[in-house]
Amino acid sequence: MLTVTSVNVNGLRAAAKKGFVEWLAETSADVVCLQEVRAEAHQLPDEVRDPDGWHVVHVPAAAKGRAGVSVYTRREPDAVRVGFGSAEFDGSGRYVEVDLPGVTVASLYLPSGEVGTERQDEKIRFMDEFLPYLKGLKERAAGEGREVVVCGDWNIAHQEADLKNWKGNKKNSGFLPEEREWLGRVYDEAGYVDVVRAMHPEQEGPYSWWSYRGRAFDNDTGWRIDLLVATPGLAGACVKAYVERAASHGERWSDHAPVTAVFER
Repeated sequence: MLTVTSVNVNGLRAAAKKGFVEWLAETSADVVCLQEVRAEAHQLPDEVRDPDGWHVVHVPAAAKGRAGVSVYTRREPDAVRVGFGSAEFDGSGRYVEVDLPGVTVASLYLPSGEVGTERQDEKIRFMDEFLPYLKGLKERAAGEGREVVVCGDWNIAHQEADLKNWKGNKKNSGFLPEEREWLGRVYDEAGYVDVVRAMHPEQEGPYSWWSYRGRAFDNDTGWRIDLLVATPGLAGACVKAYVERAASHGERWSDHAPVTAVFER
């Protein structure tokens, strides 16, 4: 069995004070991928930087206090690779991958974007570079007899079932036609599988992010933007996939919830 969890922690130092440490101690995951860590390794408390029983890779952004991804694994990775060969983005703390026996696991924090700003242009540039990399990654892995799962905050809701208020977000970043088309290419052209959607094909959601504004969490007015995107062989081995939604608003330690998949390999 291989259990993989992905979660945008919305600042790991803050999350550690709100319940992340306790969650990590209790999780049954073999691999935990974090996004939006927003800290250098030396700024993290010991129980987060180097917890007992885990091997940890922290990849901060060159711009302090922004982005940052991490991967926690029960066993030491056979290899670690930071970035995807991008002159613009490899120092931005948005991508890291580790090799474990028979599988490559990556943590991705795709830019969030904002319509009409440079942030949206940055997001498009990232997407344009990242899709060819995903294709090559899958091909290389297949040649080595390996599977791949790219976990993270993809910041795109693919279909209407992936966000509650889709009608009101058709002109907003995260649900733009060109973003949705690009994610479709990840599945149809590059040949990856959205593991949670494959396990829950008819369900609205399950959402993984809710704004802190208003009563979004209580009303389940969310977005499904935290995805585990896997090669078909690994996706076909999935026996369970779910969102670890907090029991109440007050028990949340991030505005995102952990997304977990269990694979029988």
